[in-house]
Parts: sequence; structure tokens; C-alpha cells
Amino acid sequence: MLDINSFFGGFFDMIFSMSLNDIIDILIVAYIFYKIFMFIKDTRAEQVLKGIVLLFVATQISEILKLHTLYWILIKALDLGFIAALVIFQPELRAGLEHIGRTKFNFFSKNSISVSEEIFNKTIEEIVEALYSLSRQKIGALIILERQTKIGDIINTGTSIDGAISRQLLINIFIPNTPLHDGAVVIRDAQIKAAACFLPLTQSKDLSKDLGTRHRAAVGVSEVSDCISLIVSEETGDVSIAKAGKLYRNISKERMINILRSNLKVTTQEKGFFKGGIFK
Repeated sequence: MLDINSFFGGFFDMIFSMSLNDIIDILIVAYIFYKIFMFIKDTRAEQVLKGIVLLFVATQISEILKLHTLYWILIKALDLGFIAALVIFQPELRAGLEHIGRTKFNFFSKNSISVSEEIFNKTIEEIVEALYSLSRQKIGALIILERQTKIGDIINTGTSIDGAISRQLLINIFIPNTPLHDGAVVIRDAQIKAAACFLPLTQSKDLSKDLGTRHRAAVGVSEVSDCISLIVSEETGDVSIAKAGKLYRNISKERMINILRSNLKVTTQEKGFFKGGIFK
């Protein structure tokens, strides 16, 4: 009983002796751990992290129970853990650093001028009409909407176009047996930047087995950047969307319009041009 009273007495003494800096320090660290956990939640990294935690626990238990051989093996494994973590978490670390890089600091930003509602709606209309025209004809298509993470390395794998967004151009690109139909179209700065681009394929085991390369490429590029991928299935004509490594299938036309409106950014410093890409 005395030990319990001593523990709580020391605990409360520590709490009451904390300064404002200590509280801020604890809150910042807690927030960082919370963001890390939310970032890796429902990913392969979450399972790996659980394994690492269990490894730490096993190491402490082996030390307490004086299991010297097991403790030596676990310690050696932890010595290499940092390098192993860099290899295992490479995709997640890259995505995390890109997420940090996309953080905006607007303390000194200038006021921006809103693009007219007419231009905003016209851009969405051209993309959506192209998608659902291709859907009715069951013509496969893959359109990548670049956001803050630049994907110039992917653009460079295709054929440069630099054309204004129009349903006619988008439809024509994906007509079967034409030179540019096989691959992805990338849209940057309210322009069709390139066509026939090659994308990385996802390694996710969660995707349905009936999905082909087009859908896997759409999810793959959304895993390594913050882009939005729009897909038309050649087999069913269904329209899907991939974002942040997740695939949402069979999207209706009305829902697609709402999704794009909620993700498009319409601020600019010059009328008629989108600033830094059309997406937030």
C-alpha cells in the first residue's frame, strides 16, 4: 500500500511541477504519434509496426527473465532495425515526406482571385462528359489529375500534348488502335499535358481479382502521389476513381461531378489560368 501511495505521490508531484514548455512538448509529441498512426492505419505498415512493438516487448521480457541467448538475438535484430525500417517502410516514408512537402504556409501569401464559375464548371463538364461518353461505348480510359505532388517523371514517359481540356480531344485519345490510346492521360494546370503515359502498378492484395492493369495502375499512381485517377472499364463501362491508394468503383455521373467540384481548386492570380494546378 505504501508503494502505491509513493507512486501516486511522485506522479502528482511530477504533474504539478510541469512547466508550460513541458506541456507543449508533450502535446506536440502526442500529436506527431497520432498523425503517424493515422497515416499508416489500414496499411501494410500498420502490421509491420505491430511486429516491431512486439519485438521490443519480447526483448524487455527476455532481459527480465534473464534469457541471455534470446536477449542477445533480439538485441542484434534491433541493432539492424533502423536500416530494415528504411527498406520496409520506403513507400510509406516517401508518401509521408510528400505529405509534409504539400503542407502550405500561408502567412505571407497574397490574396488570390477566384476563377470564374463558368470556367470552373466548364472544366469539370468536359472531363465528366468525356468519361461517360467513353463509358457508354465501353472504351477503356485512364485519366490522371495532378494535384500538389508533381508527377513529371510519369509525364515524361508519355507523348507531350499541352492541349486545352475538351471532351472531343479526350475521347479521341482513347479510341482503340490509335497511337495514344494505350496508357494514361495526365492533366496538369488545366491542360492535357501528356498521353500514353506509363504508371506504377499497385502491389495491394486488397483489389478484386477481376480488375486489370488499368485499375491497378490507377491505384498505384495514387499511392505514390496525391493525384486523382479516373478510370473507365473496357469490359463493363463502369467509371471508377482512385485516390490515396483507395479505389471507388461504379461512380455515377452526378457523384463524379460532386467529387471533382470538392477537389478542384479554382484560385488564380491571372484570369483564365489556374494557379499551381487545378487541384487542392
